[in-house]
Amino acid sequence: MKLSKFKYKLPEELVAQFPCEHRDEARLMVMHKNTGEIEHRIFKDLINYFDDQDVMVFNDTKVFPARLYGNKEKTGAKIEVFLLRELNHEQHLWDVLVDPARKIRIGNKLYFGEDNSMVAEVIDNTTSRGRTLRFLYDDSNDDFKKALYKLGQTPLPSSIRREAIPEDAENYQTIFAKKEGAVAAPTAGMHFSRELLKRLEIKGINFADITLHIGLGNFRSVDVEDLTKHKMDSEQMFVEDEACAAINKGKDEKRRVCAVGTTVVRALETAVSTQGHVKPFEGWTNKFIFPPYEFKVADCMISNFHLPLSTLLMMVCAFGGYDHVMNAYNVAIKEKYNFGPYGDAMLII
Repeated sequence: MKLSKFKYKLPEELVAQFPCEHRDEARLMVMHKNTGEIEHRIFKDLINYFDDQDVMVFNDTKVFPARLYGNKEKTGAKIEVFLLRELNHEQHLWDVLVDPARKIRIGNKLYFGEDNSMVAEVIDNTTSRGRTLRFLYDDSNDDFKKALYKLGQTPLPSSIRREAIPEDAENYQTIFAKKEGAVAAPTAGMHFSRELLKRLEIKGINFADITLHIGLGNFRSVDVEDLTKHKMDSEQMFVEDEACAAINKGKDEKRRVCAVGTTVVRALETAVSTQGHVKPFEGWTNKFIFPPYEFKVADCMISNFHLPLSTLLMMVCAFGGYDHVMNAYNVAIKEKYNFGPYGDAMLII
């Protein structure tokens, strides 16, 4: 399977810059993977496709305000710092990306906040863009995190071509987000409202939560034509006993198991045993799924409409069938569906 097969022409105006006013009223395309048949619905109609004891699996990761703007010592040059992950909370060490990278050297100090209240020192250069920063802060780690996050902005992806606004902190987050650690939201889950979750619960749908802390690797461009040579960045994930029990019970009873988003699919396919049961898992995954691929856990999935040449589109094509999915995307463009993280949704069933 070649990279060029995932290229399609997406009109710029179809990449949503803001979310739907009501989460569960985004448009929903339903695609039947066996036939390619397409239905046009509203997201809250999702409930009509599930029955008592079916299982929905969510990613409960929480996005933190990972984008900081600061100034370099002496020159005052403006520097953007993107927090990737905490390396050591006692020493306040963070793995970060910096832009412009060429201006930052080991030993440089960076100042953040209107009063320069937060100071960081560059202690390592790991890649052309990556750095390790030590934040110079004496108080407790909880106080440090609060101060750091107060300075940070919601890390909107580059497809959203505007500055972050205060509303993004809530909008670019699922309502069931619990465990902090992601720099990107599991966007398929952003369509669920409290009302819809309650209605699903009343109907008898069982819920299971896994955690996969989404990193920037999801959005890194693929620069090889032969997909077998592409390496995904590793992301931290957790699948606990309770989730395994709910998912495996659904599988054993031949219920529908729905993965809410591509990150959930990756987590389930990482944690599955050779017998097709999900096992508890704590660690890292760099699983890259592209066609052809035989899925062992979920039999349906919810996804947003992804951008051309993205690894997310590749996984959706693997799940729904390449021809059916690419045809559905052509239909979505003709019908003016919204694409991207704040866009509309697709149920592959």
